[in-house]
Amino acid sequence: MSTRPRSQSHRIPGRGLIDRTKPLRFQFDGRSYEGFAGDTLASALLANGVRLMGRSFKYHRPRGVLTAGSEEPNALVTVLEDGQHTPNIRATMQELYAGLNARSQNRWPSLGFDAMAVNDYASPFLSAGFYYKTFMWPRAFWERLYEPVIRRAAGLGALSGVADTAVYEKAFAHCDLLVIGAGPSGLIAALSAGRAGADVILVEEDRRLGGRLLADQPLIDGKSGVAWAEGIAEELASLPNVRVMTRTTVTGAYDGGTYGALERVGLHLAPRAELPRECFWRITARRTVLSAGALERPIAHPDNDRPGVMLASGLRAYVARWGVNPGPVVVFSTNDSGLEAARALTRMGVEVAAYVDPRAVPVVEEFPVYAKAQVVGTQGRLGLKTAAIQHAGGISQVDARVLALAGGWNPSVHLACHMNGRPAWSEKIAGFVPVADMVPGMAAAGAASGVFSTAGCLADGLKAARAALDDLGIAAPDVPLPLAEDAPYAIAPLWAVDAGGRAWLDFANDVTTKDVALAAQEGFASVEHMKRYTTQGMAPDQGKSSNVGALAVLAEASGQSIPATGTTTFRPPFVPVSIAALGAGGRGEGFAPRRLLTSDAQSRAMGAPMIEAGLWYRPSYYPREGEADWRAACDREVQMVRKYVGITEVGTLGKIDVQGTDTARFLDFVYSNMMSTLKVGRARYGLMLREDGFVMDDGTCARMSDTHYVVTTTTAAAGLVMRHMEFAHQAFCANLNVRFTSVTETWAQFAIAGPRAAEVLATVCEAPELPFMGCAELEIGGIAGRIFRISFSGEMGYEVAVPTRYGADLFAHLVRAAEALGGGAYGMEALNVLRIEKGFLTHAELDGRVTAEDIGLGRMVSAKKDCIGKGASQRPELVAAGRAQLVGLLPVDPAHEISAGAHLYASDAKPLRENGQGYVTSVGPSPTLGQWIGLGFVVNGRKRHGEVLRLYDGLRGRDVPVQLVDPVFYDPEGGRMRG
Repeated sequence: MSTRPRSQSHRIPGRGLIDRTKPLRFQFDGRSYEGFAGDTLASALLANGVRLMGRSFKYHRPRGVLTAGSEEPNALVTVLEDGQHTPNIRATMQELYAGLNARSQNRWPSLGFDAMAVNDYASPFLSAGFYYKTFMWPRAFWERLYEPVIRRAAGLGALSGVADTAVYEKAFAHCDLLVIGAGPSGLIAALSAGRAGADVILVEEDRRLGGRLLADQPLIDGKSGVAWAEGIAEELASLPNVRVMTRTTVTGAYDGGTYGALERVGLHLAPRAELPRECFWRITARRTVLSAGALERPIAHPDNDRPGVMLASGLRAYVARWGVNPGPVVVFSTNDSGLEAARALTRMGVEVAAYVDPRAVPVVEEFPVYAKAQVVGTQGRLGLKTAAIQHAGGISQVDARVLALAGGWNPSVHLACHMNGRPAWSEKIAGFVPVADMVPGMAAAGAASGVFSTAGCLADGLKAARAALDDLGIAAPDVPLPLAEDAPYAIAPLWAVDAGGRAWLDFANDVTTKDVALAAQEGFASVEHMKRYTTQGMAPDQGKSSNVGALAVLAEASGQSIPATGTTTFRPPFVPVSIAALGAGGRGEGFAPRRLLTSDAQSRAMGAPMIEAGLWYRPSYYPREGEADWRAACDREVQMVRKYVGITEVGTLGKIDVQGTDTARFLDFVYSNMMSTLKVGRARYGLMLREDGFVMDDGTCARMSDTHYVVTTTTAAAGLVMRHMEFAHQAFCANLNVRFTSVTETWAQFAIAGPRAAEVLATVCEAPELPFMGCAELEIGGIAGRIFRISFSGEMGYEVAVPTRYGADLFAHLVRAAEALGGGAYGMEALNVLRIEKGFLTHAELDGRVTAEDIGLGRMVSAKKDCIGKGASQRPELVAAGRAQLVGLLPVDPAHEISAGAHLYASDAKPLRENGQGYVTSVGPSPTLGQWIGLGFVVNGRKRHGEVLRLYDGLRGRDVPVQLVDPVFYDPEGGRMRG
């Protein structure tokens, strides 16, 4: 390994926005180089004369940098950090820092000599769709040969195998106006809204603001574009209502004005243990201005993929921003921006060896011009040496180190399409442009809407900001429109040069014009079919530089217009997002957080052992002096509730607040029984079915007002039910005026159960005379709360709820009041025994395999309305005789214990699978009945009460005769809980 850094032989003295006083040493493929602060890895390598940076996916052809931004398809590297490998980092986005160590990918044994490049010579046999045709036969070869070989060859970079210990974060933000992109349109939009006093977030994926102003450097109000952008940036930084987020890319647009954004927090610095690498933001905006600019596209021509072939916009950025002198350049353009790029390169001291244009452009003094000409080939496998130009006089070979392609500009419409909107084709710019309302609340401005002059972008950004402010009811300030160039944009699109050989569209995945034409020939003429058949646009860059060219080639091959051919579906994320960033905080307790009750501290102080129930920690039992074990405490607590009164926290139950004028209709649809007939101030037990007809969850639904319900779920299914309701609303009931949100953590809720429950309740509030299953909103201890006349114990019971911050104090008060009446707190063990005695169900019984009929609640599937799962629940197999049904279980000998998880067999049958009659779901020692009791499911169980079966538990060594009984062991009429 060389320790002496290589000189920056391809720098232009004094040019660029880099800090030449801060040299930085770095390594690439084991060789040491030097760059400057402000460089990217790509610009630093180019400054050192390195053009070869990667290999293509399929043919392993040599690849150099194509762009200067996040759309880069070629220059993907792995960054090495203390044993940690981060693959597929775009060299164009990796900022240089001292000690950066990067390695090229997808090659062996080296970048210069890659053994897998033999694929390139086999290209006639590896055309589009070859894998669908080649690996069909012999059939036995797939698992033994084809699949192992393909899996070893697949992928680009590789992980180290060491767990990522870096820190990642997630964050949330809200604003009046989100501005995406800090080019001229974005800057002036943010400035206008910021001066108006709106809460503004300006997001820019680059390290500094300005967009194309940093590369093109036009004059704005007599100042350079860089200086103008810096002035705007200073003012925005001074406004307290404006947040500027650099190094941040908006990755997706979602419902309700929500956007995902990835911030590169520490990737531009040497790793530090305390510094997050990335932060994934969820931004909610009332209005959005999409000013993401436009992406230049290449021109497909033979051998247009060699290292040294890049986009003119990228080359212009490397020269202007980073002071790179690439050597002699040939510019191949179809539009006026390419001609302007050639002139700008000349002004900056770069030799333009030729300007090539298929149009009839005039001759200029600065460089040779080939009008009505095309580039028809290149030479130089590991780096461009010459470009072949076909013109009126024949073919000329021009020496060049760089071939700059300027095939036109594609507005960056991706985010506007993330909600399945389709852009419109514009003949004027030969590109797709967004249309209104593709994303509610979003308006495109500047180059993102097809406006390509600086003056036009400024005017469009100002217009979009004023429209957004008007929608928000905020007066727009008088921001003067700066003076800038307003040259028209003219283009004569040339998608592909027909000169034989392979002309590349997708550089990363090695897709050529012939591959797309072959797809059309073989019947894959739909853009989505072509994409999958050829893998066009499926590389990490998602086809940002190749999609429109490929669509144009497909349109020609299939005899359609480009608008008729259409576009592929744009999906998030806009740029690759690491799983670590998406799951930020999801390590250890971040993955499975410890959820604590408001009574947790007092329960622990009372000596209660805590057990996990889902992610919650709940008290198992509350031991008292003289009690030898959990059983003694459990028996006491059960008897305490039956004779006096007990207190337990039930805040773990899922609580969903549902409001809107169509709430009753919606709840009728998601519940199997009627909720629209529920009177205000009453609650009802409800059952939800999955789409397949099986029971999802049970719980209560309380109507607080005509348009306000509170849904309670089991602890285990709180998240599941919330997702189910979200899906039902979006998929089936989007027209209904209903909104819902989880408030599980918002309310602390406590059960007061027992004959003296009303006396305890009277110590905290003046409760109205509530009927059984009644509810009310009232003050509890001077705090706005709720009360429900509900029982999960079978005794007179209430549940009281207050805001979470008051939960600990309320629990302490209720326990003191209960203890004064001979009661006290009870835990999960007693709660389980109490509910089994009453035959109440939990997810031990509702395990996803049972129907409403199986648990004896078939009548709760209303015949008067439809609901989710109703039709499926009537399938023959779900209503046929012979299904397992809920039963109660009593050991024939009261001294015997029984266990959950055991299986049930006929008394004289061997404990074999084929002899199974059912299984046990829940058991508990009942001091009320003086023996163990249980619940389970038995084939035709409701008709077999009184029958004796064999309970067999091989794991615990139990073989016990049990009698089948009604699942309600205690107070079957329910008189005690109804009062």
